[in-house]
Amino acid sequence: MASLVLTSTSFCPSFRTPGDAKPTKGIRKSNIACKITSDQTDQQSSSTSSPRKYDRRDVLLGLGGLYGMAGLSTVNGPLASAAPIQAPDLSKCHLPDDVPPTVHVECCPPVAPKIIDYTPPAHIPSKLRVRLPAHTLDKEYIDKYNIAMERMRALPDDDPRSFTQQAMVHCAYCNGAYDQIGFPDINIQVHNCWLFLPFHRWQLYFYERILGSLINDPTFALPFWNWDHPEGMRMPDIFADPTSSLYDENRNPNHQPPVVVDLDYTKGADDPTIDDKQQIIHNLSIMYRQVVTPKTAELFFGLPYRAGDQPNPGMGALERMPHNNLHIWGGNPNNPNNEDLGHFYSSGRDPLFYSLHANVDRIWNIWKTLPGDKRTDFSDSDWLETSFVFYDEKKQLVRVKVKDAVDTRLLGYTYEKRPLPWLNCKPESRKAKVTTTASNILVPSARAVEKKVTTPLTAFPLMLDNPISTVVPRPKKRRSKKEKDDAEEVLIIKGVEFEETLSVSFAVYVNDEDQTETIRPDNSEFAGSFTSVPSGKKDSHEKTKTDVLFAITELLEDLDAEDDDTVVVTLVPRNEVGKVKIDGIKIELRS
Repeated sequence: MASLVLTSTSFCPSFRTPGDAKPTKGIRKSNIACKITSDQTDQQSSSTSSPRKYDRRDVLLGLGGLYGMAGLSTVNGPLASAAPIQAPDLSKCHLPDDVPPTVHVECCPPVAPKIIDYTPPAHIPSKLRVRLPAHTLDKEYIDKYNIAMERMRALPDDDPRSFTQQAMVHCAYCNGAYDQIGFPDINIQVHNCWLFLPFHRWQLYFYERILGSLINDPTFALPFWNWDHPEGMRMPDIFADPTSSLYDENRNPNHQPPVVVDLDYTKGADDPTIDDKQQIIHNLSIMYRQVVTPKTAELFFGLPYRAGDQPNPGMGALERMPHNNLHIWGGNPNNPNNEDLGHFYSSGRDPLFYSLHANVDRIWNIWKTLPGDKRTDFSDSDWLETSFVFYDEKKQLVRVKVKDAVDTRLLGYTYEKRPLPWLNCKPESRKAKVTTTASNILVPSARAVEKKVTTPLTAFPLMLDNPISTVVPRPKKRRSKKEKDDAEEVLIIKGVEFEETLSVSFAVYVNDEDQTETIRPDNSEFAGSFTSVPSGKKDSHEKTKTDVLFAITELLEDLDAEDDDTVVVTLVPRNEVGKVKIDGIKIELRS
């Protein structure tokens, strides 16, 4: 794919971030229907938990000095906090529970005689490691990266620095090899909750340091896959060379360069009717919806996950899309479980995984620089005090905490500034305002899909085996600007239940009940989608249940629906039709 940049057209409304830096030089023009201006580049420098099997207070008090009574009263109220997830006990690591029934894999690392607590630096280092876009790397950098990976792959499998062990890190934390301290029958799961971003930041940090140490280069930095910019919206060439140590044969053969990535991809959903130009527009609109629209930590990071909680309370916008979709897009559908990228247990086996997540990490930094005083990290002590353990470049087991990872500069690295064209790609309404009637009865969707609803659905819960639409009451209409600043209007798909071995997917539309053409990601009516990355239980019928949240304050403004008492919400199954159960749909104001 040729190098692309966005030119000014009428497609994207004006959106400008104060104080943005100038873009990288030397970018060629292309006629893509979005625009980027000279100052739109990187700026770098209480919800309900899921059900528990135990009463957390009884367990924590029974553990005595583990937390200490002083921590049980916080600004959030007595016993609201003081229950951070603790770093696992490696001596009690076991075979992962959440792997496909046909797979036997061991994810446990070696057990170290002692654990070193990470000590954060007192000051930001004078010189930072700079993570670069993978598609811009020069030959010297590529050669260096290849040598580092060759040496990592050459280490004995039982060396905690080896590529085999590094891949197992993700498997252990994400596929049920670790149990929560104090809750021996509840697994640790870092996805689908507020731990998603900080866990992966720490994982990349140690992976990067090990690679650098293997080539005696403390300045070595991981490249990031710049999939949020048109120039980076394909698999980077450095990972597609079969002779390279960065290559993984277990990738989708249909998605090799120069195929443009689909940031809303669901398994088997390649659409030949969408050309590269339109796909790029869709991708940029998705980035706007997933990064600019969610203005609070809960919506961006995911829902709280504390000691004693069951896994999967609910994922944040960035994890839900495009992160999950990129995993599915990269995995090989010819493999039984879409390995490698397409399944949690195997995704760490692909070197592309680490660059995919480096861009996720970069976007966390960017999100905090966008307008809005609510775009901050969680201040909840349960998030800040959550801990993990990783092996470092000296084969030492190190315990780290989330609070020490909120500033990448203190970790010694930063990202090269890059243009952010998606800041201007706000979705636009496809049609005029939709009039709704006050009714809570589900009706067939009139959306133009191949499979139509023939029998009206009348109540939740329901199996999502056809597109359905329902009228959902709003908690308040005509909110003032201050009210909108204080609380986000949130659409919640309650109790989304499915088998964890499946990659399920459905799209969510607002005020689209009488549509006659396909809604696209660049339309305001598209609230987003839900796509799951399989984790899979040994018992293939084991199910997970989670909530899915969408920020809709701005969406309703764009649809001219602020004065409406109700909106019509449409769910359209896209994959594994009839295998997702929905408990209900509601709208709340959440601050």
